[in-house]
Amino acid sequence: MSRRAQIVMTPEEIKDFLADGKVANIATIGPNGRPHVVPLWYVPRGDGLATWTYASSQKAANLRKLPQATVLIETGESYDQLRGVSMECDVELVEDTEKVALIGTELMRRYNSGETEVATAATQFVRVQAAKRIGLICTPTKVVSWDHRKLGGTY
Repeated sequence: MSRRAQIVMTPEEIKDFLADGKVANIATIGPNGRPHVVPLWYVPRGDGLATWTYASSQKAANLRKLPQATVLIETGESYDQLRGVSMECDVELVEDTEKVALIGTELMRRYNSGETEVATAATQFVRVQAAKRIGLICTPTKVVSWDHRKLGGTY
């Protein structure tokens, strides 16, 4: 078995990894033809993820021209602990304010650990922000994963 085959995550491991992750680095193609990479909070959704961004942002402009992105989620402080998932995705832009607000609400719940006071304030924040934002639904067309912990500290 190749070393590469040994570190591939199973679909269930990928699902768990996405659920545990906090930041997705999303790369789109900018107006100069170069990658435009930004970190975003996200909510796992199906095999992919959902997030939101300002409708006037560079990534939104890039996605209106080419609704595709590469998404990277990774973790690990040393080589033997590296884990990650890279997904080439088709991206659906969600412009309906109510649907954008639902994504924003999911994000606030996920990143505020369900704290009641924060959740109430976040709901008000989401309502105001949803009018300025678009949702992004990233659906993978190709997934590459790695978990170097599976090598047991050897390379």
